[in-house]
Amino acid sequence: MKVGIVCYASVGGSGVVATELAHALALRSHQVTLMSSEVPFRWRAGLPRLSFQRVDTPPYPLFREPQYLLALANTIVHVAADRELDIIHAHYAVPHATAAYLADQILGLDNGNCRPRTVTTLHGTDITLVGSDPSYARVVAFSIEQSHGVTAVSESLKRETIDMLGIARDIRVIPNFLDCTGYHRIPQPALRARLAPNGESIVMHVSNFRPVKRVESVLDVFLRLRKAVPAKLVMIGDGPQRQPLERRVVDEGLLSDVTFVREQQDLVPWLSVADLFLLPSSSESFGMAALEAMACEVPVVASRIGGLPEVIDDGETGFLCALDDIDHMVARGESVLKDPQLRQRIGRAAANHVRTHFCADAIVPKYEAYYKEVLEAGKPESSKA
Repeated sequence: MKVGIVCYASVGGSGVVATELAHALALRSHQVTLMSSEVPFRWRAGLPRLSFQRVDTPPYPLFREPQYLLALANTIVHVAADRELDIIHAHYAVPHATAAYLADQILGLDNGNCRPRTVTTLHGTDITLVGSDPSYARVVAFSIEQSHGVTAVSESLKRETIDMLGIARDIRVIPNFLDCTGYHRIPQPALRARLAPNGESIVMHVSNFRPVKRVESVLDVFLRLRKAVPAKLVMIGDGPQRQPLERRVVDEGLLSDVTFVREQQDLVPWLSVADLFLLPSSSESFGMAALEAMACEVPVVASRIGGLPEVIDDGETGFLCALDDIDHMVARGESVLKDPQLRQRIGRAAANHVRTHFCADAIVPKYEAYYKEVLEAGKPESSKA
């Protein structure tokens, strides 16, 4: 099968999953072209049957801002025709599904030749933030409805999409996944000694530091934990809330206890030294960061919101707390840090849960089957088996 994948290149769940899907499909003998404004964050060069097509958006004096939607649609048209794609898989509704629809209309003018079918995967903020904005809602809904197939990364996001946008069509739930051959706990004694030189517990958070990640709450929980257990906090990632949090750390004299680390291509070494992962988000359609931590045997304490209850079994593979229930998060975190046997039991159960339900070998075939279903639905009735 020949597949074109469209995604954002920046750090974030949608870009990571789209890139990993491209890798996995290529390894399963499909021809895959990934299209984005720049090489994706998790891109692995040199894989057979996998190529990258940059979307160039040249400046034009008439426009104040780059016209990415038009440039992307144009790129999809050319790639679809040149490589005779079967499927265009748009990750994120706007602008990717919108560009795919525009490309489909252009390709349809050529008597339907080289006209791939479009699949759109909804990841979360394309619905909860962009889709809920009246300035975009109609376009988001239209782009979803015009896709030949639509998937969502969780049942929670599926329900939210239907309720928020009034979508009256089938949405298939296919969860996010990991390459489990690389995601497992690997001892890192040197890194651990550097981060916690006196044997302190290591509390960790990874995100894009947007407001919904509530990084201030991460620090609030940590400050209370360190009163009960000697601990260090490691904050990995970048985004709009990072600098304000760094200023607070300085103002409160916490520089020796909190380490800020920029975006990491490989999170496994970092997660492998963590004893506790905090994710007090106000919105998570799936919770990719939680999944990555769980795969590395790190107990997760997270908000009971969105798709997280579909990833974490409370009390068995991690802990879920009501939004803003800092007391409960602190209590759960303290129990994990004070009880090595509990920490080990939860960590191993979490990793086993990921390996059973969320590895590429379990999830990628679901995408392959859905592609075939969408392609079959597009055939004339006379040619269907």
